[in-house]
Amino acid sequence: MPAAVVTRSAIPPVSNTCSLSRNPYSRSPQCPSIHRPIVAVVLATLGDLVEDIVVDVLGPLQYGSDTESHLQRRQGGSAANVAVAAARMSHPSRFLGQIGVDRAGNSLVTELVAHGVDVSCATRTGSTGAIVVLVDDHGERTMLTDRRSCVEVTQPDPAWLDGVTALHVPFYSFTEPPLSDTAVELVRVAHDRELVVSIDLSSDAVLRTFGIDAAHRLIEELTPSVVFANLDEAQAMRIDGALAGAVTTVKRGSASALVHRPGLETIEVPALPVATTVDSTGAGDTFAAGFLCFEAWQDDPIAACRAGHEAAAALLNSRQQPT
Repeated sequence: MPAAVVTRSAIPPVSNTCSLSRNPYSRSPQCPSIHRPIVAVVLATLGDLVEDIVVDVLGPLQYGSDTESHLQRRQGGSAANVAVAAARMSHPSRFLGQIGVDRAGNSLVTELVAHGVDVSCATRTGSTGAIVVLVDDHGERTMLTDRRSCVEVTQPDPAWLDGVTALHVPFYSFTEPPLSDTAVELVRVAHDRELVVSIDLSSDAVLRTFGIDAAHRLIEELTPSVVFANLDEAQAMRIDGALAGAVTTVKRGSASALVHRPGLETIEVPALPVATTVDSTGAGDTFAAGFLCFEAWQDDPIAACRAGHEAAAALLNSRQQPT
């Protein structure tokens, strides 16, 4: 595949609707290709809800001894993060997954409900998973995962997608049965209903373990509308254009994101500044929510990418360095 042509995009102010008019057939300088009705987003996410144990390592890691650190416990899981971020932006969201019947699970479900996420289709059994996130002084993360009951989602019900306009599935959800079988079936149901399907590539390590060629084949079979990747995942998957014909956004940290559009030139969209180096856990998920909740994303993915940057920057700027 020839290398993509990249052009730069300026950063105008972000709003969550196409400018000038809500008329779905209007055209404007900022949204030149509008040709379909703008539909309010109702987002469902399928995957993990876990407890994140975030460890800010305050010095060189002393193997076999003590290292000073700062610990935080908070809600995690890529799919749950996207649902929460969407709800915080006042968009209806539904979390689909399995949660442990223990104190940690109860607390996590209560937190999602408090944010306004619909958990009525989630199932409860087993024990709640956890991720230990080691964060160095550059904000880089190393994750130690124990997903527990998250991967035990079975018997997908088409009713889980009732009233939904978009289904977002992290690649994590395609790696281990029975959750992986459930994910493939729900994507099929979503296509039957002509819903938007979004896939986040999740982790270069996960992709390599799954198999790069196998991951390409699966994504081709799933035919998503949108694919999200960070730079490491994009390099692992050798992405230099629209993956499987989907609008493909490659996030590159503080550098500009690349938006690959089928049949069109690639656009470089600058990231927004972040006040300080902080733990970036969940920023990519929040970016995905900002992108998908931009109601005109199908006709203006560049503006949707800016909305994603704005959402991620707001999350990062809200986090304080430990003292």
